Amino acid sequence: MSTQNVKVAVIGLGNIGAAVATNLVKGNRAIIVADRNEQKRNELAAKLGSLATPLDIPQAIGAADVIVLAVWFDVIKELLNTYSMALEGKIIVDPSNPIAPDEKGGFKKIIGEKESAGEIIANLLPKGAKLAKALGTLGAGSLSTAAFQQPVPAVLFYATDDTNINATIETLIQNTGFEPLRVGGIDQSIRIEVFGELHEFGALGKVTTKVEVADKI
Repeated sequence: MSTQNVKVAVIGLGNIGAAVATNLVKGNRAIIVADRNEQKRNELAAKLGSLATPLDIPQAIGAADVIVLAVWFDVIKELLNTYSMALEGKIIVDPSNPIAPDEKGGFKKIIGEKESAGEIIANLLPKGAKLAKALGTLGAGSLSTAAFQQPVPAVLFYATDDTNINATIETLIQNTGFEPLRVGGIDQSIRIEVFGELHEFGALGKVTTKVEVADKI
């Protein structure tokens, strides 16, 4: 199966999920959109057109090869537990950031300072599932506005231990209108999560291109 024909489901249609789904459709990629809220998934699918199929979460997991879990970090853990059998052997894409609102109008990390969401999720994977930390290195606003940037595309970083899924993940990122750049295995995912050195809301501080960050990888 070509990487372009791999079936993709975006689960969770908040700011990040809706931006990813919208970009994939702009990139001419057929997708499944899923959310616990039936109205939300139906409305987004209607807005996006014939390339977007709305399904409930169990149906989406069953139908797709690649599952983008565009939900809060704690909800990912819940979904991995609830649907562990259905997720066996799937490619799971985790764009989450382990953060919550603080008391000052900003956000705080909800796991240890040196812990990463990617490594925690990796230890909870169902049998045979493969994980990529991806699609979460920019905020929702930049995911929308920087997609399909010309003449030089903006970069989205990713991390995975399973290099045999690199082509699938890179095609997915390209379909969202960005240039993919692997930073290493899941042990590097802390670098591409919020507050990390390669995140928009971390040391990097901006949308960037591959050439601009070549010396950081």
